Amino acid sequence: QVQLVESGGGLVLDGGSLRLSCAVSGRTFSRYRMGWFRQAPGKEREAVAAISWSDGSTYYAGSVKGRFTISRDNAKNTVYLQMNSLKPEDTAVYYCAAQIRAVVWYYADGYGYWGQGTQVTVSS
Repeated sequence: QVQLVESGGGLVLDGGSLRLSCAVSGRTFSRYRMGWFRQAPGKEREAVAAISWSDGSTYYAGSVKGRFTISRDNAKNTVYLQMNSLKPEDTAVYYCAAQIRAVVWYYADGYGYWGQGTQVTVSS
């Protein structure tokens, strides 16, 4: 059974930092990418970042580029999202997901496995 378990969310002040982790168990997804998505109340889910398991290529949404860093530890089957200079508009539930089809990184329908989500709240 495939499981993606996020951790590391919480409450932080404007300008603060958090690191999210996503531990993957049950199978490996070395062929495609792992992604982070977020959804704020009343808004659509949006892609935040993604990373290729094989070569470490990274992809970012324009709103987080330069502030967030995605990384992976293949040995631990874990993906991280380091979030710096957080803003109130970053407040959302963050989900990690495993891509199962070769589509563009921000296309949510290409991801077949999702974690339960972790809440990130940035207070001004």
